[in-house]
Amino acid sequence: MQPLPIDDVLPEIGAALRIHPRVLVEAPPGSGKTTRIPPFLVDTHATEGDVVVVEPRRIAARFAARHVSGERGESVGATIGYQVRFESIVGPSTRVRYVTEGVFARQLLSDPMLRGVGVVVLDEFHERHLHADLALGWVLHLQNTTRPDLRLAVMSATLEASPLEAFLSPCGRIRAEGKRFEVAVTFSNAPDDRPLPLRVASAIRTMAREGLDGHVLVFLPGAAEIRKAGEACEPVARSFGLDVVTLHGNLPSAEQDRALAPSDKPKIILSTNVAESSVTIDGVVAVIDSGLARIAGHAPWSGLPTL
Repeated sequence: MQPLPIDDVLPEIGAALRIHPRVLVEAPPGSGKTTRIPPFLVDTHATEGDVVVVEPRRIAARFAARHVSGERGESVGATIGYQVRFESIVGPSTRVRYVTEGVFARQLLSDPMLRGVGVVVLDEFHERHLHADLALGWVLHLQNTTRPDLRLAVMSATLEASPLEAFLSPCGRIRAEGKRFEVAVTFSNAPDDRPLPLRVASAIRTMAREGLDGHVLVFLPGAAEIRKAGEACEPVARSFGLDVVTLHGNLPSAEQDRALAPSDKPKIILSTNVAESSVTIDGVVAVIDSGLARIAGHAPWSGLPTL
């Protein structure tokens, strides 16, 4: 099992949850918080109940469960499982369940007491979706009433932690450092009026000419832009022997797995911001950021989600 930065503070996290009802974990992307903390809590008997990890996206829940199961040499649905919309891979021996926010909300409706659950982990809490806030509020209510034994871990890569720590008090606060690599940042020297897909293809061509020893991750705002960029990048990929893969929430599971799977052949990974913090892709040596993203929000006056 590859060592990760979060490993150094795992004992501290377990000890904090034995002392405090809540713990706030700050850890940058790539530090291993999503895949190492939940199984650690089960393996060290930090909780007698199950661990439910609430993820903002289906792809994150699926990827985390499969990754952790692979590290343990188990099949998904044994000790580690996941539940997303229209798909549930859990078994009688499952102790860690990665679920989406919507699935957890439905669980609260059917089992408000969260019977059998020892720790609820709210991952990527900085995204602050309505369902995540609902989950936080209900877990705090249970802790203050009928479930004082229930533990809560809130994890984030970029959230401003001090206000949340004050809100969750009494609360342990633990920070882990992520991997640090030398990063060279390059900006466009002049305005470019070409369509975004052509600019992406041009940047990849420049990188390929200089030599690539790994994958290129491209952040784009949505599925339509990803499709157009894929078409523009195909000639470049053929010329330099690269694979073009896409990654966003509406793809079939098999296509998502293809983008995330290890590969000796360099890939151009055209992705939404799902790859910024929800999943970590090994082998990426260059990133192209369009600077554009569609952000989900909530309109209080209408009660409807916004984009």
